[in-house]
Amino acid sequence: MKRILLVVLLGLISHFNFAQNPTGDWYGNLEVQPGVILPLVFHISEAEGIYSGTLDSPDQKAFDIPITNVTYTDTNLSIAITDMRLTYEGVVRSNALIEGTFKQSGLTIPLQLTREAVAIEAPNRPQEPQAPFPYTVQEITFDNKEANATFSGTITLPKVVFKGKKKLPAVILISGSGPQDRNEELLGHKPFLVIADYLTRNGIAVLRYDDRGTAASTGEFTGATSADFATDAQAAFDFLKTHPDIDASKIGFAGHSEGGLIAPMVAATNKEVAFIALLAGVGQPGDELLMDQGYLIGKAQGFDDEMLRKNRIAQEMMFTTVKEHYGDTEKIKEKLTIYLENALEQNPEMIPEGSSKEAMIKREINTLTSDWFQYLIITDPRPTLEKVTCPVLAINGSLDLQVPSQKNLTNIEESVKKGGNTDVTTVEFPNLNHLFQTTTTGSPSEYAILEETFSPDALKVLSEWIIEKTK
Repeated sequence: MKRILLVVLLGLISHFNFAQNPTGDWYGNLEVQPGVILPLVFHISEAEGIYSGTLDSPDQKAFDIPITNVTYTDTNLSIAITDMRLTYEGVVRSNALIEGTFKQSGLTIPLQLTREAVAIEAPNRPQEPQAPFPYTVQEITFDNKEANATFSGTITLPKVVFKGKKKLPAVILISGSGPQDRNEELLGHKPFLVIADYLTRNGIAVLRYDDRGTAASTGEFTGATSADFATDAQAAFDFLKTHPDIDASKIGFAGHSEGGLIAPMVAATNKEVAFIALLAGVGQPGDELLMDQGYLIGKAQGFDDEMLRKNRIAQEMMFTTVKEHYGDTEKIKEKLTIYLENALEQNPEMIPEGSSKEAMIKREINTLTSDWFQYLIITDPRPTLEKVTCPVLAINGSLDLQVPSQKNLTNIEESVKKGGNTDVTTVEFPNLNHLFQTTTTGSPSEYAILEETFSPDALKVLSEWIIEKTK
């Protein structure tokens, strides 16, 4: 009897394994660091025995990332995205569960996939404002006809007007690099929401908007450069001038990171701009900035001195190629392909685990030859800063690894003054990172872990400076 029962059970197990199907949607919560969870969604499909798929990372606003290779054999599922140096090896335990291992750029993390998203506890963001608000909130749209784009945004208006003033001073927020929504949302943080709330409570109207082609705004983000985004900011300025509650002579910009590169572009040509505040703004040439950034972040991630040295040499050579042949994308591709093939042949250790020489070359060339990246590499913000005649505030954190604080603050101040404008203020806040969070290392890997969204000290300085310049 026992023998018959065992045979029956084995038969059921065999049939169960045969019926398992890896196609469809699979959800997983990747614990990047203790307390830092990154939801992922794999979409697997099959046609005539060939598997394919895409990956979503919702919190990073990344969707439909093509999977390079999907194989499924005897319940073993293998996924690879070579451009991202990402692999996933799992065992399909049932039609509702896959257990496996996620690998990317040296990280190895257990990852369980299920058919339904597993809810995770929302990160604590104590600064995020909650309705009801003690000010007026208006949803608006404006057009940039040059870009064939319609922007969707939010204006927050103080209910208490400054003494003796009929209309309000206002600031337009300009986001950092990459497609950003009006809150500049990143890893659960909403810096622009926090900034807008603080400034509005202190009597300053704020306009923030979704980037072109992002969230509720139309237009095409891909292919646009910082110069293109400057026309978007100018369109926001033109719109705000017509608002019945806004003093058109007291409208300025506050730009974060790349937004701090864009704000001076607008102010240099539009003398109606009342002020600009640069939050971790850029004051050094783009290629130099990227090399400094690569060194500082690499060091924080534990790269040894030799690897950092090789990486800088490679960056310098590639950036020089882009600058010499700017705009001639095919020539840049040709030159970089030859260089990277030789460099990786001689230094195979620079190829990340889970990737290949061919995949790495493709990834680097795609990045370096994009219109946005080429423009950044050849851009020196100093001549533009020399043309800014309105009051300038530049603030940064001492632990900013993406826009090194002292070098950029110094360059901004010197450039503005060189143009004859002495109304420039710079402030370096100790122990703040690129997002103006209080930290101990400044590493981008800490952004999601930290509960603070934006330093109260930095908010106070920004608010008081704008009030002083518009009173």
